[in-house]
Amino acid sequence: MKFSTLIISLLAASMAADEGDARRISEFVMLEGHTVTDNYFSPLPHEYIAEEDLPKEWDWRNVSGHSFLTHSLNQHIPQYCGSCWAHGSLSALADRIKIARNAVGDDINLSIQWVLNCGGGVAGSCWGGSHTGLYEFVKAQGFIPYDTCMPYLACSDDSDEGFCSAVDTSCSKHNVCRTCSTFASKGGTCSEIDIFPNATVAEYGTYNLLSWNRVHKIKAEIYARGPVAAVINADPLLEYKGGVIKDGGLLDMIPDHIVSIVGWGVDESSDEYWIVRNSWGQYWGEMGFLRLLTGRNLLGIESSVAWATPGQFTVANNYPCGEGGGGCGGDADQTNGPHTTQFYKDPSLDIEAVQRSLKEGRHVSL
Repeated sequence: MKFSTLIISLLAASMAADEGDARRISEFVMLEGHTVTDNYFSPLPHEYIAEEDLPKEWDWRNVSGHSFLTHSLNQHIPQYCGSCWAHGSLSALADRIKIARNAVGDDINLSIQWVLNCGGGVAGSCWGGSHTGLYEFVKAQGFIPYDTCMPYLACSDDSDEGFCSAVDTSCSKHNVCRTCSTFASKGGTCSEIDIFPNATVAEYGTYNLLSWNRVHKIKAEIYARGPVAAVINADPLLEYKGGVIKDGGLLDMIPDHIVSIVGWGVDESSDEYWIVRNSWGQYWGEMGFLRLLTGRNLLGIESSVAWATPGQFTVANNYPCGEGGGGCGGDADQTNGPHTTQFYKDPSLDIEAVQRSLKEGRHVSL
């Protein structure tokens, strides 16, 4: 067993054993079907970006006046669902797709509900999951549909919250991508769509407490390739109203939640902090974000940080269907990827461009 697998498993097991708050469950769960926490071959960003070359501050919400983040989400509506692991992991992946496109075109948002429908044995459900489990699942499937195929319902087959008991969340073709033509009273039907825009995962991996100089590694990863998914203990965040979290009593807490880290900054006291996106809606925290000190593992945020790179993703309406989902053209086999695609170029393929961007204080999309 790799050290990263061991660390993640121990963290998840510790949290499960430590649950005592009746209000919350641990949403960070390692499932038995999840066996591969690291699957990559490209050089990691810290191998070609020196710590002293990184900018003092970096925030993907504002790079030269442009945001490279997709829209924020709320995992708790239309009913409660412990799917933070899917929100944090997929928002980071979608942000990386936006970065790869240099923020050109409509945002590509990935289907959390499809993962809830189909990824229960590896990725997770409304009762919890893991960031690396999600990345393993999507890579193994060979695709993930966009959320216009299967929007978020906050339901999985093991949840009976709200209207979930009346919703079909089985992993059928109907629950991968579908649309409805008109009202049933007008003769309308709902149909599965066989050919649909989708994205893939090329590589994924982790940084954890055993990672030497982990802050440098996490920052280099964020700068070079985009936001990352990270575990955290959410209990002290329930009533968070803003500001930089610095409480030394929050060191090395056992994580039970997953968020994404989108950058870092420095406050008026010259203390460096992580910029973290949560999945509790924009009414919470600092418009859905929080800040906390780097390098201290506050709330356990540096104990298991996961990243994934996209492989390819649909950028044009390749084989359009009719409004009711019929009349689609082309090869329906999605395992070989979408037909009209953009292929991701890892920054390690053009290290000179990365070095130029660091010197010029900007980011270069490859």
